Amino acid sequence: MKLIDQLLQDAQKSFSGWDISFIEDTGRIQYELLPWSYGSEARKYLFEANSLLDMGTGGGEFLSKLLPLPHYTAATEGYLPNVPIAKERLEPLGVEVFQIDIDDELPFAAETFDLVLNKHESYSVSEVKRILRPDGLFLTQQVGGTDCTALNELLGASVNTAYQDWKLQTAAEELAGQLVVLEQQEAFPSMRFYDIGAVVFHLKAIPWQIPSFTIEAYRDCLMELHQFIEKKGFLDVKQHRFLLAAARK
Repeated sequence: MKLIDQLLQDAQKSFSGWDISFIEDTGRIQYELLPWSYGSEARKYLFEANSLLDMGTGGGEFLSKLLPLPHYTAATEGYLPNVPIAKERLEPLGVEVFQIDIDDELPFAAETFDLVLNKHESYSVSEVKRILRPDGLFLTQQVGGTDCTALNELLGASVNTAYQDWKLQTAAEELAGQLVVLEQQEAFPSMRFYDIGAVVFHLKAIPWQIPSFTIEAYRDCLMELHQFIEKKGFLDVKQHRFLLAAARK
């Protein structure tokens, strides 16, 4: 079996939640460091919170590491396969997990939370404001609209232009209309792939990058990319991240 066939077959390994440790823990993918730490930012605001909501908790991987949690902690998740994973991980910790379908109808009373965390999840500014208590804080790290578009271009896939304007300036202006923006940062760190199997596994885990992706449909382009990585040793693409913290006054 050729190396590329082995790598592509290897990339079919299943995963759950947003756990891509199969390629991260083996060093097959590496990330340039951000100029901030979302975890440290969350910790900074968490100490004074008596109630917490984690929006888009995935499988609860991040939230479960923020112990001890506030007296009332809840989490939402919109991706159905993640919901039972999140419940299994978080409910023993006393966290209520809610499956949601839309961002502007969250199942919480007004002024419920001191802190709302949101990592890489969509949100409605007006709904976030509604559920925050006075002086409550909203912290979000977002994936910008130009994230990893080089992968689309290299594989001959179209780029979703609907989100091209999703960036720090746009999000900060939206938040400033209803909340007081306290912090804002933006970065374009590199993500490095060391083999074509890691690229394919990443595209499986992040299906919205190339919604039409299958190995069969993109095999010729994957072969060319494999040869490029074999020659250079790696493939770098630019991510797009931004961080915002805002308060309800």
